[in-house]
Amino acid sequence: MPLTALSSPGEDERWRPVQERIRQLGHRPDALIEVLHVAQEAFGYLGPDALAFIGASLGVPMSKVYGVATFYSHFTFRPHGEHTCVVCTGTACHISGGAHIVSAVQVRLGVAPGETTADGKLSVLTTRCPGTCSLAPMILLDGAPIGPVSTEDVLARLEVL
Repeated sequence: MPLTALSSPGEDERWRPVQERIRQLGHRPDALIEVLHVAQEAFGYLGPDALAFIGASLGVPMSKVYGVATFYSHFTFRPHGEHTCVVCTGTACHISGGAHIVSAVQVRLGVAPGETTADGKLSVLTTRCPGTCSLAPMILLDGAPIGPVSTEDVLARLEVL
């Protein structure tokens, strides 16, 4: 059963920062993106209950909540693996080999962008540009920027996770 603004999200402490931010922002509809960020930070992804609760709390229709959440590539709707590798595919990284890195990871590890390995160890994502073009090609491994990297270097790092 989806949560509503009137129902409590329960005893899960991860709801605390979400509820606090909604309160701080006055339950205003224009707080949607910021609250979605807080929820993703708290839970690691945006589940159906989180989307429903946020929409009801801010007075935003579910269609708009979902539309905003799916528009921005930063938001995810499934839990990530234990480790996350984000491969930059922006212009500088693409020209420097970013596309080859993505292909090699998919072939060697059997995980495509947006997916998680069957054992739940690794999620692979892509981004257009985290603003670190001087490191091209680069990856974000568990949030840490690493670059410039070769395809072999990336595969070696990921295989030991």
